[in-house]
Amino acid sequence: MPLTDKRIVIIGGSSGIGYAVAEGALADGAEVVVGSSQAPKVEDAVRRLGNRATGHAVNVRDGDDVAGFFERVGPFDHLVFTAGDWGAAGLNRPTLDDLDRAPEVFAVRFWGALAAVRHARSQIRDGGSITLTNGMIAHRPRKGSALSTAMAGSIEHLTRGLAVDLAPIRVNAVCPGAILTGIWDGIAADQREAQLQRMTARLPIPRIGLPAEVAEAYLYLMRGGYTTGQVLLVDGGGSVV
Repeated sequence: MPLTDKRIVIIGGSSGIGYAVAEGALADGAEVVVGSSQAPKVEDAVRRLGNRATGHAVNVRDGDDVAGFFERVGPFDHLVFTAGDWGAAGLNRPTLDDLDRAPEVFAVRFWGALAAVRHARSQIRDGGSITLTNGMIAHRPRKGSALSTAMAGSIEHLTRGLAVDLAPIRVNAVCPGAILTGIWDGIAADQREAQLQRMTARLPIPRIGLPAEVAEAYLYLMRGGYTTGQVLLVDGGGSVV
């Protein structure tokens, strides 16, 4: 099922994996609408993507703002949600000793995604889909990551539940492994390279993934008209070793 002339909304599309999905969709003949929390980043992404891209700022923590975003967007075919929060609830994950911060973990990736789905569903055309984003921590918990593991796992169950509730709208998720996005830019180059080598040395594909490689999973889930309720792992084989 080609994406030619389809209209695709990508929340989180101003950078990283979401931006790579936007590039891939445009290359396949689609029109894209980029959503992100910071207006200057949306404007920059739209400028770089070209004349078949538009965008609006949206705060997925605010239900009214999400509702207004989709009112501005209007009817479309596919929703991709890649928004993340690489601040306090991202790289500095709360532990069991920080339960007062636990809601932060769910604020964007779970509740933000659910708010987007709630307000998007009435705008999605026949044959459309929703693709959410999970994390490999759901399958590979690390010390001190119980809350983040629970959040990531909840997205997988949400995906399956929504696939039933929203049918015939298809609902799937992508679960990326270590991907070379801007979140690594805050680490000094030599330290970053050493850390990435440690993280990927045991993988069947022993390197970090590229955003464009993960984007292929999202593109398939939009095209794949007989696929719903699924979670695609794109992790260099990390789940099998």
